[in-house]
Amino acid sequence: MDFSLKHLATATLMLASLSAFANVAQANITPQQSAAILKNFNDASVKDFRQFIGEVAKSQPGKSAHLTPAIDGFLAGKTLSAEQQNEIHRLLGLYARVKYGKAATETLRELVAIPTFRVDGVPQHENPEFLKIADKIKGLAQDFGLAFRNVDNRVYEISLPGSGDEVVGIHAHADVVPVTPENWVLQDGTRLDPFKVTLIGDRMYGRGTEDDKNGIVVALYAMKIVKEEQLPLARNFKLLVDTTEETSGDAIPYYFEHNPVPNYNLALDGGYPVVIAEKGYGTVMATFAQRAAEGTGAQITHLTGGLATNQIPSTSVATLVTEQPAELVASLQKAGAEYVKRHGGNFKIDARVQGKDVLLTVTGVSAHSSEPESGVNPVARMLDFVHGLEGKVALKHNSFTDAAHYLADNWGLDYEGKKLGVGFSDAFMGPLTTSPTLVSVDDKALKVAVNLRVPKGKAPEALKAQISDKLEAWSKQNQVAVQFNTSVAAPMYRNPEGEWVKALLDVASENLGMAHKFGTSAGATSVHELPNGVQFGLARPEVKYTGHTDNEFKTVEQFLLDLQIVTEMVGRVGQLPKL
Repeated sequence: MDFSLKHLATATLMLASLSAFANVAQANITPQQSAAILKNFNDASVKDFRQFIGEVAKSQPGKSAHLTPAIDGFLAGKTLSAEQQNEIHRLLGLYARVKYGKAATETLRELVAIPTFRVDGVPQHENPEFLKIADKIKGLAQDFGLAFRNVDNRVYEISLPGSGDEVVGIHAHADVVPVTPENWVLQDGTRLDPFKVTLIGDRMYGRGTEDDKNGIVVALYAMKIVKEEQLPLARNFKLLVDTTEETSGDAIPYYFEHNPVPNYNLALDGGYPVVIAEKGYGTVMATFAQRAAEGTGAQITHLTGGLATNQIPSTSVATLVTEQPAELVASLQKAGAEYVKRHGGNFKIDARVQGKDVLLTVTGVSAHSSEPESGVNPVARMLDFVHGLEGKVALKHNSFTDAAHYLADNWGLDYEGKKLGVGFSDAFMGPLTTSPTLVSVDDKALKVAVNLRVPKGKAPEALKAQISDKLEAWSKQNQVAVQFNTSVAAPMYRNPEGEWVKALLDVASENLGMAHKFGTSAGATSVHELPNGVQFGLARPEVKYTGHTDNEFKTVEQFLLDLQIVTEMVGRVGQLPKL
């Protein structure tokens, strides 16, 4: 019998041996033991998985003696207990990071280098950068022996076949949020290229390293390894790479108009260990028609904010024109210093003359809009500050001062909807959050978006009506001409049932040393509306999420852990007798 046939026969025995086990057993390998095993190997010292685990058994006979029965049984094609099978899959994850860690890191570099953000006026499926990343992913899949389909350049489908009819969908996305390149500067002055992975210490800086090209990479390599090692699967896996997750979100629905929905769905685009609840996504878009300035004083002519509704920027800049720029700068600096002191001192307000204009800059801390508490919102502070200048610094009244009046009165610096009187909270999912984010200016209008993240506890239509009624009443009372467009989506909440979610929880919590309990998220993913949909990483909830921020990064250690965890997950979930 040649090696490949023996390999397949051994793996088939592994699958058959699990049929009697309905309960998920733990893998008796701690993170500390995993670290000890990893110290003895590098990619050059490892040929394949069987050689790797054989060396594990030899290299640490005392420390890894408890693994000997599982390793010996696997190599001999014997029947394994559920716990032994899980130990083999834990070792498969360790093998993945040893053998393919460097290759996966290089692949991440290649994907980050393709700037896949939305371009105004260009449909995502016609954007040349998405055609480029599609070709790159296709080449990787084919090199890995995996089937690839480009579904009208909206979703890239990579398939790993199994013996059954069930399909597990793994969701990741190729699109990224826009960048403001001049803001990608570290505290020491180091300038970064957002579309080039820059390694500083253990951090890999670059747009998409955290959200979500890392998810594409680790899933591809996990599928490659299971295919390469000819491990049997009781079900099929499909990696579905979305192209519109950060914008319209219409690519996945389009895909499912033409293709069946997987029986089980997990997004590598959220938090560890397993997230079973996602807040609903909402937006309050306020549109102020441009109008002729009235009164005397300086005039605001432009304002910047975030480039997307789900992105809190690090800066907001207002442009002002005046006949006395030096005097205006001095007044703004004085008022700014007082405002910063009065509101916590954790942000900056600066004014300076640039040519004939005065630039007023509020510098905060960028964040994902689903986690406003992790940042310091400069858009909220800019508009609140401008409104508070009344009586201190003369400003002509126009659409910009209208917007400042609106935001200060209704949202302020509070990010839980309390100022407007719409706040509420769920014991598990947490509070409603509200974040002024997007600012859009053209010749006709100024638009300011407030991003909402909505827990369960209040019907979306009821919340929408409550917000609309309060804002319309404010507009009428204050005689500010503004159009409101409010949308509120329902939150997701799953009842965690089944062996598959238990296995996911075990794999993540054991490898990361986390509490063995399900989590909730303020971020919505592509599994929000799908059956049996959960988040499975790749962010740790106790660490600030850097996706959507300036200077986005992923640490090398966490990236390798993600590769390890996702590989173990594919092997383990793929071989469970029943999900």
